[in-house]
Amino acid sequence: MSTVLYGLGIVAQTVAARRADDRPGAGVGLLARLASDRLYLLGFAGQAGGFGFAFLSREHLPLYLVQAGSSCAVGLATVIGVVLLGWRIRRVEVAVLAVMACGLLLLTGAAAPSSARELPLLPSLAVLGLLTLAVLPLARALKSATPVLAGVAFAVVAVAARTVAGKPLPELVSHPLTWLMVIAAFAGQACLAASLQRGSATSAVASMDATTVVISSVAGLAVMGDRIAPGREWWVVLGILLVVGGVLVLGATAAPARRLVPAGGER
Repeated sequence: MSTVLYGLGIVAQTVAARRADDRPGAGVGLLARLASDRLYLLGFAGQAGGFGFAFLSREHLPLYLVQAGSSCAVGLATVIGVVLLGWRIRRVEVAVLAVMACGLLLLTGAAAPSSARELPLLPSLAVLGLLTLAVLPLARALKSATPVLAGVAFAVVAVAARTVAGKPLPELVSHPLTWLMVIAAFAGQACLAASLQRGSATSAVASMDATTVVISSVAGLAVMGDRIAPGREWWVVLGILLVVGGVLVLGATAAPARRLVPAGGER
């Protein structure tokens, strides 16, 4: 369900972002303008619903499994866009998505259920907070890197969510990492909106998701107690290599923005 909602959200947000007027900015101004667009809000609702299902899953499942499942939404969004909206997708993008899917499947097959290790509050707030605060300034300076920066922000969301998932509601609402998660989600959404407006939806979302998968997988395994099924450690290594390789190829062969406009023409 999380993947379906994410996929529908990506399609709706892409169409809304592409028909918005393009003005200078790192994505915050664009996000403010899109807040009055019903189609964009529908897409945002889909993403929020997908996040809700993913959030519940993070209580007992490792990050690389949850993020791998969420990342499959880019493939579903592409299929929806091609079938219903006439988006054009090149064969190289299809091939790279297939390679990335293999990597994500390896990560999924290597997963073992586990509960998160409690992170020290002050160090985790400092590290995750600095990453979050750096996203939007870097997006202004490096506009071509906005998909990757969106992925960094959503990796912060994933790590924070893994930490607070399962806590009682009063503790969840008052926990500092919950509010940091909200701020990081806003920064990631701003970068994603800018990415969808400027370039290929497939390339942008794939780059964002792959970045999130890699960072959150490393964080989960290194410091949060995520486990790997016995004898399948190499699945994780190979899976991450395939995902990162796919991102590099998509970045080098990114389709121009016109390819994600519905076949009826630009607006």
